[in-house]
Parts: sequence; structure tokens; C-alpha cells
Amino acid sequence: MITPENKIINEIHGCIVCANLFNVLAVYTLDGKLLDCTVTSPGGHIVQNDKRLLVACDTHTAEEIEPAHKRVLSTSSKEIDDEQGDE
Repeated sequence: MITPENKIINEIHGCIVCANLFNVLAVYTLDGKLLDCTVTSPGGHIVQNDKRLLVACDTHTAEEIEPAHKRVLSTSSKEIDDEQGDE
């Protein structure tokens, strides 16, 4: 639920397929959990993901987005493992 205590932030995110940049309006809880988001630039949409905010161009097909999405998820998992190994 969006409340006055949440943080509303304008962010820039790149398409996971081609890196084209989009403006995104995101709502976070005070502890940093993403509540909701929307692409405010024309030509892009949110790619559903529980772990992080991802964007893709409307012109890309599902066949292009799916492998890019898997690549981003595998990169995210590796970064988390690397951070835990540094501790």
C-alpha cells in the first residue's frame, strides 16, 4: 500500500535487451522495498521481476526479452554471491 511515508523516486533504467534509457517513477518503502513502478517515457514497459526493477522497449519481442531477463537474473545472483563472499 502506498502511504505518505513511502519514497517516490524518479529513476533512469536501461532496456535489458538494448540499453535504451527510460524514465521510471518508482515507489519504495522506507526500508527500500519496491512497492510499485511505471515507465514514464514513451516506448517502454516494466519487466516483471520480484528482485529488482527491470525495463524493456515495447518493440522487443518476448523471444528477445526472455533470454535478456534470464541473463540479468543470473548476473544479479552472481553479484549477491560475490558480496557475501567479501564479508
